[in-house]
Amino acid sequence: MRKCLLNVLMVGLFLSGSVAMAAESYDKIKARVVAESGKEPTSIKPSPIKDLYEVTIGSQIFYLSEDGKYHFSGDIIDLDTKQNVTDEKRDSLRKAALDAFGEKNMIVFGPKVPKHTITVFTDIDCGYCRKLHNEIADYTKLGIKVRYLAFPRAGLASESYTKAVSVWCADDRQKAMTNAKQGGNLPTKTCDNPVAAEYALGQELGVTGTPALVLENGKIYPGYAPAKQLFDILEKIKTGKDDKKDKK
Repeated sequence: MRKCLLNVLMVGLFLSGSVAMAAESYDKIKARVVAESGKEPTSIKPSPIKDLYEVTIGSQIFYLSEDGKYHFSGDIIDLDTKQNVTDEKRDSLRKAALDAFGEKNMIVFGPKVPKHTITVFTDIDCGYCRKLHNEIADYTKLGIKVRYLAFPRAGLASESYTKAVSVWCADDRQKAMTNAKQGGNLPTKTCDNPVAAEYALGQELGVTGTPALVLENGKIYPGYAPAKQLFDILEKIKTGKDDKKDKK
């Protein structure tokens, strides 16, 4: 009995020591992240690699050593399963960020009962963005709902930004979007709008060009895709047969 009690006590001491060590590592890493970035980490947790911690700030993900001294930015890949651990986490964070941003802050085209939903970061003056929108009927006919977020590539002081604000502030946003994409005359309007927030969200999610299509699993498909091609990709994702060549 005494031996059993001793073993229990030893296990308890070991576990409490591990917890204390984890708490100490957490504090060091948190302090370093705040000092370097000025931002509070959203989460800190052990990565699949010993003594390397996964840190997220919003939808950004990177790694720090246990003492907070060394920073690693890149993907962790499990060579046994060929699973990109970092990429999957990045996708889930991207999807969660869009869900939190909310469809009320997007301009939406699509059927009442969609088969698939994509979120598109778009620039009013981008050529392939215009090509995509000119074929919006093809997407909706296949059951694809398209949710637009503004991403004026030239920044918040650009003409594209002003156009995006005018589209949002129009009485009929869908009609104004179509008119703007076709190069029509767009009355300049201002109002409370989410355009700057949409642009910032795109930067946070890793958008570097337009159109950037965020698929239902959170992956970014960079650039234009014809409706049928995109539908096939979305179907593969839905059935769990998505081809890695179709993903980023």
